[in-house]
Amino acid sequence: MRAPAIITTAEEAVAAIPDGATVAVGGFVGAGHPEMLTVALEQRFLKTGTPCDLTLYYCAGQGDRCERGLNHLAHRGLLKRVVGGHWNLAPKLGTLALANEVEAYNLPQGVLSVLTREIAAKRPGLITKIGLNTFIDPIHGGGMMNARTTEPLVERLELDGQTWLRYKSMPIHVALIRATYADARGNLSMDCEGLISEILPMAQAAKNHGGIVIAQVESVVEQLPDPKSVRVPGILVDYLVTSGGVMHDQTFGEVFNEEFVVTNVDGFTLPPMPESERKRIGARALREIRQGDIVNLGIGLPEAVAMVAAETGRLNEFTLTVESGPTGGVPASGLSFGCSHFPEAVIDQPAQFDFYDGGGLDIGVLGAVEIDAEGSVNVASFAGRFAGVGGFVNIAQSARRLIFCCTLQAKGNPKFVRKIQHVCFHGPTGFKNGQQVLYVTERAVFELTAEGLRLIEIEPGLDLQRDVLKLMEFVPEVTAHLRS
Repeated sequence: MRAPAIITTAEEAVAAIPDGATVAVGGFVGAGHPEMLTVALEQRFLKTGTPCDLTLYYCAGQGDRCERGLNHLAHRGLLKRVVGGHWNLAPKLGTLALANEVEAYNLPQGVLSVLTREIAAKRPGLITKIGLNTFIDPIHGGGMMNARTTEPLVERLELDGQTWLRYKSMPIHVALIRATYADARGNLSMDCEGLISEILPMAQAAKNHGGIVIAQVESVVEQLPDPKSVRVPGILVDYLVTSGGVMHDQTFGEVFNEEFVVTNVDGFTLPPMPESERKRIGARALREIRQGDIVNLGIGLPEAVAMVAAETGRLNEFTLTVESGPTGGVPASGLSFGCSHFPEAVIDQPAQFDFYDGGGLDIGVLGAVEIDAEGSVNVASFAGRFAGVGGFVNIAQSARRLIFCCTLQAKGNPKFVRKIQHVCFHGPTGFKNGQQVLYVTERAVFELTAEGLRLIEIEPGLDLQRDVLKLMEFVPEVTAHLRS
């Protein structure tokens, strides 16, 4: 009979992590993040100097833009390399990368999520078109963030007359994951978690590479009532750390919200938005969403679309999804992003990205930091920081229709610029692939054409030259008419 998982403290569990290991950490912002484990790992390193030279592997960004989440691991010597999908929530990691103190890669969140399954199965990597002609494409930098980073993790391939990218597999030696309950044999359920994430392939990858799996749970129960509720079987779990609810908030924004784990969309309301640039952009973007559409809304300004839809009684006309796995309901915002209020279903993140990458999204509504004349978009870097792309590349490259939402300027600086810092969506490729793309601002609307951006609408009462074109670094084709 196999030995049951060892129930121990966080301090004792992280002491089993060897120097030089690749450590995969689960979570999305704060949902599903094993905060007690990352705190214990940080404290052990500060006290003993071990473990050291770790490679950190994570898919979705995990942090609160301040201290929590992966910020705990941002110590010189603790980390040798970071491979991650989104960096803005863990600015301390970004500081290490920008200072050239760790090897640093930014790869698409959805790619890393699905790649975890390939690593678990010991396959040679993930072959996909996601990332072509962006800064992640090896002919444009390969997602490497600084001079210290030199090993290529992405390569171009020609298969059946088409160009693909191969994201190379790498061993995972330690998985730090979180669940709600465990039974005495280590089987894990996620009854009170707002998402599932990729905890199963992370655990499988670590075990199949001779490593260890450490799971943070609220409590250990005698038996889980339904075997179908087990998200990670106990045969994969080495150590169980019980939190008792300490450092186990459902998200970094809320201790627990029942709306994230039950279905009842008719009972959910959103407060009306005050008149603002944000509301005008959200209302204009909403006009592009059709009855029956399957939709993804990005974090930040695109969230206004859901608020305007609720205010105008349109929420039930289409289905909102989140890349982390929720389908239906209304996506949560802020530090609870990644969960949804009253979802109809919550699937694991790799499965959601399979659906997205295959063209399942009718429309994606995303933010934009910079846009250039050819319609390419940057979301990865701004104001001396590297935010990373998260799930943006997967969504922007795969949705049939796209709306990029932003103001025309930010703090007096133009957002429509001659040259963007990082190509995260490549306009010419999107047009070639038949995507319908709009760029919605508070003053004007642009569309993507074969020649680049075309200005098609301006806000009533504005002067085209003074209020729009003068605020841009390039002059697009203009066929504008007043908004109705």
